[in-house]
Amino acid sequence: MPAAKKTEEQENLKAQKAQTVEESAKPSPADDAEDGEDDAEEVGVDPAGGEGKKKKKKKKPKKKKAVQSDPPRVGLSKIFPSGNYPVGEIQEYKDDNRWRTTSEEKRYAEKLAMEDPEVTYNNIRKAAEVHRVVRQQVRQWVKPGMAMTDIANMIEDGTRALVEENGLEAGVGFPTGLSLNNVAAHYSPNAGDKISDSEKEDVMKVDIGVHVKGRICDSAFTLNFEPTYDTLLEAVRAATDTGVREAGIDVRVGELAGYIQETMESYEVEVNGKVFPVRPIDNITGHNIIPYQIHGGKSIAFVKNDDQTKMEEGEYFAIETFGSTGRGTLIEIGECSHYSKRPDVPSNVPLRLTSAQSLLKSINKNFGTLPFCRRYLDRAGEKNYLLALNHLVQQDIVRSYPPLVDIPGSMTAQYVSGDEDPQAGSSSKSRS
Repeated sequence: MPAAKKTEEQENLKAQKAQTVEESAKPSPADDAEDGEDDAEEVGVDPAGGEGKKKKKKKKPKKKKAVQSDPPRVGLSKIFPSGNYPVGEIQEYKDDNRWRTTSEEKRYAEKLAMEDPEVTYNNIRKAAEVHRVVRQQVRQWVKPGMAMTDIANMIEDGTRALVEENGLEAGVGFPTGLSLNNVAAHYSPNAGDKISDSEKEDVMKVDIGVHVKGRICDSAFTLNFEPTYDTLLEAVRAATDTGVREAGIDVRVGELAGYIQETMESYEVEVNGKVFPVRPIDNITGHNIIPYQIHGGKSIAFVKNDDQTKMEEGEYFAIETFGSTGRGTLIEIGECSHYSKRPDVPSNVPLRLTSAQSLLKSINKNFGTLPFCRRYLDRAGEKNYLLALNHLVQQDIVRSYPPLVDIPGSMTAQYVSGDEDPQAGSSSKSRS
């Protein structure tokens, strides 16, 4: 091969390699899109009038996606920076109510019934996501022998961190219920309670409340640590699922109660060779929820009745059921922990006790009409407040909710909306 030709080919080969290296150094359009910004270039000016070498700015490092801690303490706005929270299970309307799914008129009616459905749903879904993460931790973390106060504090610390507690804008929706065995509801540990530890044989109702802008996620489940009462837990869950499935706009709550009752009474529990029917508890109910009020005025019983009240557009319900191996009727027994201020109390109500006036101001500031417990008053810095609190109860300014109890030796279980919450919307029923 002639030397001139060989040299020419070598020069061409060098030029091709240099071009390949230069092209490989350039970022691809896909890389630019992934990084979210184009690399800026600087063009220098040659003294001779030509362009200088191009200088590239360094790429900014990608932001790491936030992940939840263990135990969960990372606020959800960091996990979902878009502000859009997961959509839960959607239950379509059935039978004669299916037309609501496609009716533009009914969707418009729902919009009129709510301040803004999309904002409202998103607030509910954020609260529901907090509940989902916290209850997962509860199921993994709670073991027999743990102090009830420790369990309550763990749940509430997680709730406050995830919902990013902010005064009355977001926080705990109501006191954490930790009702054991024949105590069906409304027990939360007070400071110094003697009932301190959970045992292997216990059946514990875990009732957790979260709110975002007053939209309360009310959801509960029952924990047991050995299988004796598995069928009882299965009965209340099946009854709640029936309630969610049959619920919807224009459904009469008395009729809905009948469906719940029929499902629950189809179960029985065998304990040490003796069979107990599962009875729906007849004097506690599910309910609708309105902003900053856990009980909105409508009730869903678990025993069929003649109540002709209908579920309506824009309403938000906690469909919860309670079952028992006892009488199925509850009475109030024990030291009270749950309280809430009446929504119709004027702001300047006259009170005889100065301490009661001061406590009422604290309740208005910290809780408004949201339910609270004595531990929350302790946390707010209140001291020696029992006399003032009892005075507010006696004046019917604050309502008290003592523990609700069935007969000794019986077991009770609770399940709320399949661990999630139904929304009586016009296009569908959702469990956020």
